[in-house]
Amino acid sequence: MGGMEIIENTTEFHLNLPSAVALGKFDGVHLGHRKLLGQVLEQKKRGLQAVVFTFDTSAATFFGGDDKELSTREEKRAAFSRLGIDVLIEFPLNRDTAATLPLDFLSRYLAGQMRTAYLCAGPDLSFGKGGAGNYALLAEYAQKFGYQVELIEKVRVKGEEVSSTRVREAVRAGRMQDAALMLGAPYSVSGRVVHGRALGRQLGMPTANLRPDGSKLLPPNGVYYSKTVLNGKTYRGITNVGCKPTVSDEQVMGVETYLYDFEGEIYDRDMTVELLAFRRPERTFESVEALRRQIEEDVEAGRNAFF
Repeated sequence: MGGMEIIENTTEFHLNLPSAVALGKFDGVHLGHRKLLGQVLEQKKRGLQAVVFTFDTSAATFFGGDDKELSTREEKRAAFSRLGIDVLIEFPLNRDTAATLPLDFLSRYLAGQMRTAYLCAGPDLSFGKGGAGNYALLAEYAQKFGYQVELIEKVRVKGEEVSSTRVREAVRAGRMQDAALMLGAPYSVSGRVVHGRALGRQLGMPTANLRPDGSKLLPPNGVYYSKTVLNGKTYRGITNVGCKPTVSDEQVMGVETYLYDFEGEIYDRDMTVELLAFRRPERTFESVEALRRQIEEDVEAGRNAFF
């Protein structure tokens, strides 16, 4: 395992081996994306290297629109690396590159610099100037440029097509089980443990505070049943998403987790919190004592929850 190579901040890259390429935005790395990636990984058996080509800012962010993402750049990188992708190209999306004509994009980058031998994409792919490049164009030029192209149909869950938009809707509504079904894994937030106000300690309950990346989509403020992965181990817990209104005037979004059965030092460690199910909305308590009673109730409920 040589690890995954990451190509970023440049359009002047050249791959030295024939490539099997998955093309897309990959926000959330949901079941549809996993199907795409599975096809590319399958091509490694034919001696091709597995390559993901994605844009380093979501097109929505660049062109206005939704600025919150299901996956941060770090989370995407971790997911691709875990799956066994060889090369990740985070193509810089800016005024110049966004103006590339679809056919130029195809001939210069995909066929030329990436030595594409196999290419797969979903039905809603768009690339090049005005997003005019699509699957039909890839298919039309496959023979000329000598690659094989495959359309990967959308995955359906409960009869509906899985898409990043639908996952986003579920997360926004706090429907964490629905999000998990479409993602193929619980919706999670990753980051470094920071020093919070150590309220948990005053309450006699140690908690781990995570300050999420500003671009990360968070579900509604409130309390969630959760699992936390820390140092390669998984702990059950209960997590508060929000600004901690009872004890803080500072309006900074935080993800604070009480871990069951955890002993040890956690500051400055990386951790991932999986938000399994919504328990109750965030609210302000009249006193720290009232807050403590509510948290004890939450913790007890979480202990008995079946997740």
